Amino acid sequence: MVKSTRHAKYELYYHIVFVPKYRRSHLTGKTKERLEAIFAEICEDKDLELTESEVMPDHVHLFIGSPPKNAPSLIVNWVKGISARKYNQRYDDRVKWTRSYYVGTAGSASKGAIEQYIAEQESDDE
Repeated sequence: MVKSTRHAKYELYYHIVFVPKYRRSHLTGKTKERLEAIFAEICEDKDLELTESEVMPDHVHLFIGSPPKNAPSLIVNWVKGISARKYNQRYDDRVKWTRSYYVGTAGSASKGAIEQYIAEQESDDE
């Protein structure tokens, strides 16, 4: 769904994947439930749209919508940093994330559709 700010219309979604330190498979049970709640809380606080989240035993998948003012790296830093801090303050067990992550973009149009649209614009000018 297209959203808007005062100066822009946008439809930006990011698929984010990251793993706990040492790739330990401990994101299960209560830890999984707590992290999902914290991710939702962070997205609400930062005015992000958490479309999907899946906490796997050894990694996390998030699908987040964001206004164009937020760089993907900033969103990842918010989610990883704030979630670790909140989790570690609230609960006795600890969560630590690696520094690495994956982020991919998604929207309503595919790369091929956009390339075709731009190519058609060039031929319309002639």
